[in-house]
Formats: sequence, C-alpha cells, structure tokens
Amino acid sequence: MCNEEEHAGHTSHAGDAMARRGLIVTGAAAALTLGSVSFASAAPRGSGTPRDGGTQTEVVRGTLPPGSPDYVYLPVDVPRGVREIRVSYTYEKPAVPAGTAGNALDIGLFDERGTELGGEGFRGWSGGARSEFFVRADDATPGYIPGPIRPGTWYIALGPYTVAPQGLPYEVTVTLEYGPAPERRKPVHPAERAKGRGRAWYRGDCHIHSWHSDGRRTPAEIAALARAAGLDFINSSEHNTHSAHAHWADQAGDDLLILVGEEVTTRNGHVVAVGTDPGTFVDWRYRARDNRFGHYARAIRRAGGLVVPAHPHATCIGCNWKFGFGDADAVEIWNGPYTPDDEVSLADWDSALAVAARGGKRWTPAMGSSDAHRDPDPIGTPQTVVLADDLTREAILEGIRAGRSYIAESKDVSVTFSATGGRGRHAGIGERLRVADDDPVTVRLEVTGAPGCSVRFATDQGVLHTAALPADGAGTVQWRTTAQYAGYVRAEVRHPAVLPPLPGAPAALTNPIFLGGS
Repeated sequence: MCNEEEHAGHTSHAGDAMARRGLIVTGAAAALTLGSVSFASAAPRGSGTPRDGGTQTEVVRGTLPPGSPDYVYLPVDVPRGVREIRVSYTYEKPAVPAGTAGNALDIGLFDERGTELGGEGFRGWSGGARSEFFVRADDATPGYIPGPIRPGTWYIALGPYTVAPQGLPYEVTVTLEYGPAPERRKPVHPAERAKGRGRAWYRGDCHIHSWHSDGRRTPAEIAALARAAGLDFINSSEHNTHSAHAHWADQAGDDLLILVGEEVTTRNGHVVAVGTDPGTFVDWRYRARDNRFGHYARAIRRAGGLVVPAHPHATCIGCNWKFGFGDADAVEIWNGPYTPDDEVSLADWDSALAVAARGGKRWTPAMGSSDAHRDPDPIGTPQTVVLADDLTREAILEGIRAGRSYIAESKDVSVTFSATGGRGRHAGIGERLRVADDDPVTVRLEVTGAPGCSVRFATDQGVLHTAALPADGAGTVQWRTTAQYAGYVRAEVRHPAVLPPLPGAPAALTNPIFLGGS
C-alpha cells in the first residue's frame, strides 16, 4: 500500500483506500476489497523468528465516503506459525446536523476460505458492539469462532452502517502472535430435550441477546432470568453469529430447554432463525433487491429451524422488514415492551389473516419475544406460550409452526381460548372449526392474571365484541357468532387505554381460530 511509514515497532498504511481500489460485486450486496496487509517483510517483535514466538503489528488507515458499499473487506496475509490474531479499530464520529445520520462502523472476520456469500470462511461478527477481538484455536472473543489459524489471506470485514457527510475515517490495527497453537476444544451444545409435562402449554422467549453480540448479559445470567420469568424454553439469537451455540450447554437442564439460532441482521430487516442445528451460520450480506432471502430461508429450514421476521415495523435504520412474508414460518408482532410499531405489526398481520380465512389458505402465526439485551430489559416480556406434545426442540417448533400459541406479557397471564359449534365440534388456538356457514358458534375465553383488563374478540371485520374482566383479572368471556359473520376469531386481553381512541397495551394476544370450511 502507498504512503507507507515505519515507526514504533509497527507499520502504518495511510491514504484514501476507496479512491485507490475498485468495486467488486459479490452477487448480492456490493462490496469493496482493499489492498492486502502483508506481514512478510517485517520481523516479529520478541525473540527473533516466528517459530520462537513474538508479535507483528500493522495499522491501516483510510476514509469511507458517503454511499460506500455495505461491506468493505481488508485482506490480511497470514503467514505460517501464527497462533492468535488480534484486531482493534477506531473511527471518527464528527458532529452532523439534526436529522442526518452520523458514522457507525461494524466489524467482523473471515478466514482464508474467503468471503463468498454463504461460504465457509465466517469466523465472527461483533457489529458495533466491540472495538477489539481475538481468535485462536481454543478460544475467541464472544461473537467469534475459535479454530485453527491457517496460513493464507484472511479478511477483516468492515460494515459502514451509516456514513456522515464528511466521510468515515477509520483505523484498523492487526496483531499476529506467533508460537505453538493451543489444542482446539470440541464444542458442546445443549440437549434437544428437557423434562416436560407431556402435551402441555410451554412458555418461551425466542429472541434474546447475550454478550456474544450486542447484549451485556452472560448466558448464565440469561438462564437465571429465564427461570425466574417462568420460562420453559429460550432461543439463542445473536446478531449475525453462531458463536454462542457452544456456550449454552451448562445452562440447560431438565427445567429449561435451550434452542440455538441467530438474528440474521440485514440492511432491509431482521429475521430470527429459531431452533437451528447447533453450529449453523446464516449469512446476512444481502438486501431485498438481491433476491437472496428465499435461499437463506430455505437454509434455515434445512437446518431444522423456523424463519421468523422480527419487529417488522421497527423504526431503527435497517430494521423495517422489506422481504415480504411468503417465506416466514411465523412473525414477531410483539417485540419487548409494547410500542406503536408493535400495534402496526399487529394490524398488518391481522389484515393478512383475512386472506387466509378465505378457502383455507396458508397463514402465518404470530409470536412475541423480549429482544432483551441488558439490564433493565426483562427476559420473558413478552413470551410465547406454545401447546406442544413435549418439551423438546422438535415439539416446540412444530407447535409454533402450527400456530398453537398465544403471547403473554408475563408468566402471571394465562388464557384458554376455544370455539364450539355444529355437532359438538371443537377447535382451539391455531385450528379450524369446520362448521356450516350458518351454524351457531360459541367462542369462549378464560383469563387469569390480568387485573384491570378487558377482552376483545377480533375478526376479519374488526373487533366485534368487548367485555371487561373482573377486578382481579380472572374471568370468562363468551360470544356467539357464525362462520358466515366471522371468518376467524382471535382474542386480545388489553390494559386500559392511555391515549384513547388507541387501545391499551395487551396483556395477551392469541393466534386465530378459523371458522367454516366444512
């Protein structure tokens, strides 16, 4: 690289890298590859030869302009004899006018197998949560994958999430440590079965972050909070990495099933992969315009998991869901403390149910999760309550996929929702009551743990029945209708409204019961 200057035991590379390098299109999101960082010409600091130990350090500086590609790759030529790679970075955050995005730069790592979309080279991602990381055979910074440091060209991945009008000046420091490689440890993953209660309702939270991405809690802290929240299962869902999969086994037990997955965080929305095979990595480096999401949705299913778009109407940059719902197994309509964007997600999902109600078409079940990152974010607020044959990975995922579930704000809230009609026919949440169009149907909701709340029965026409619960929050509400009048019925348990005419936040929301189609 040009403008090379040696000082203080390391080599500094400066200059405007974007002006000197060409654009490479990877087949999905555009990406830029910079000039290589080479360690061949500098002797390691320490005792003389790489075999004897010592370190080498290189510093690279550059500036990314507004409109930069989604990902910029800095190649690093790694010689033989390296036992550990350490990387740190900084970037400038100049003041910007109100309403203008400032600088935000993510970082990750790919090994000598390359940066091919969906390839095997992924070695970790910390986004903007960390300013430094290391990788070696037996250990790595949370978010990164331990494993051998093989010689070849590695790649530091920079993700300019947002770039200020002044540009994004950055500095990356790469240090190689030489010496014998430590022995690689075989990963251990949590069991796929816990001690269940047979066919029963199980409570879970499928969207949680630990310090393996941008969370602040350890897996042990999360497991303790999950048990305190009355959960039977959780799902590990770190942003763009599967590094946590090998760190949950010690936290699982007969009373807590731990599934593993990933929050696939693209520039056009986030999707939670729920319950994939341990060690599954799902690539995120594409936008809706690249027509790649369907491929990776199928990859999640091949790995045994569910495809769940997260917070589809969230307002943060890159969070709003742009891929459509044709590939979704479920959709997260309630994300953390209930907010107006959740109300929009609920309304959008409800509109899609009307289409499914006609002729028994495929429908997408709703879920709720905490998306908890750090204190004081509560684990299990909300939680998805699933009717499953047992407390196993397979049974829980099957129950979610079938829509046999409801969302509750906490372990204190429970509902039982059913519809009866015709000749003694019965249907529960996520099922269809097959009756003639004019057959009388009785809808029944039993609620506990919702003091001060009211019940609403929503249909394809809208909310057709409301009733207040007793002061202690425990009661039963019934409503009579027909399949001709209501194509489906779902139940809401709501707190009092704060800003009428908007409804109050929910204490519980159910998936629908469809009516008709006899």
